Amino acid sequence: MTDDPSSSSNTKKPSLWKRWTQKLRRQNAYAGLDPAELLRERAQSGETIERNQKDMIVKAASFDRLSVNDVMVPRADITAVDIDMTLGEVARMFEIHQHSRMPVYAENLDTPLGFVHVKDILALLIPDEAGQIKAKLDDLVLPRLKRDLLYVPISMKLPNLLLQMRAKRCHMALVIDEYGGTDGLVTIEDLVEEIIGDIDDEHDDLDQDLIVDTGNGVWEADARVELDEFSERAGVDLTLEDMEDDIDTLGGLVFALAGRVPPRGEILHHPTGFDLEVIDADPRRIKRVRIRSAMAVEAANPSQAPTA
Repeated sequence: MTDDPSSSSNTKKPSLWKRWTQKLRRQNAYAGLDPAELLRERAQSGETIERNQKDMIVKAASFDRLSVNDVMVPRADITAVDIDMTLGEVARMFEIHQHSRMPVYAENLDTPLGFVHVKDILALLIPDEAGQIKAKLDDLVLPRLKRDLLYVPISMKLPNLLLQMRAKRCHMALVIDEYGGTDGLVTIEDLVEEIIGDIDDEHDDLDQDLIVDTGNGVWEADARVELDEFSERAGVDLTLEDMEDDIDTLGGLVFALAGRVPPRGEILHHPTGFDLEVIDADPRRIKRVRIRSAMAVEAANPSQAPTA
């Protein structure tokens, strides 16, 4: 049996980068348009619109209005490595934080030198065919492994950043303030998630139950749980009357109550008497929430209970 060269050797599968950018371009065809009008047109054509499709259209339509400031990881939450760290120390940082790339700096983040990729670290730790390791754990390897970073202003619009990332083939950018200091960090994943939503990777705990009833009127739930689903489980309607059409999930509810992404440990009070506590979050999104019924809140704070 012979292979057809026109269908094998000459047919090349698009790179992951190309597939991502093609997907973004397709979604970003909606950029700058009125999402309400787009949804109305699709509904009038008889097309069924799933909730996730609706969310994607709305996000894509607003993509060109967003700037780096809307998606970046703030300076305080950046995980980076010092240029003077040894191979063993850098490998340990990758193992702890589960990133694929990390910025490299000298002394502090205001002196960035580039970034290092985990595959370059692994290449030094894996024995070759002769069983030899290419570097020792106490070797200083970052000066030769570091790669160039993108440096962008906080006001740059996301479509412009996406174009720069594509042109430079660089998936990470440091956000620089007007004085040349480091303000934050943004990756290609941050841009993709602005349109298609959160991306779970192989390190995310996908087996964790979406809603856990811990008893006594207390639940823990994934922030992506639909409000309708939680209301059915808990027997209470947590919908905010003036934002009924804008909030679909528990995370959206917490964001609406706080007016921002609240940090882990913050407790928000709902008009029904329920409390919502953020138990897992990063600078850009709420991940998991603890919900206490009004009775549970009163039991935990008897001194604040109303008196007859």
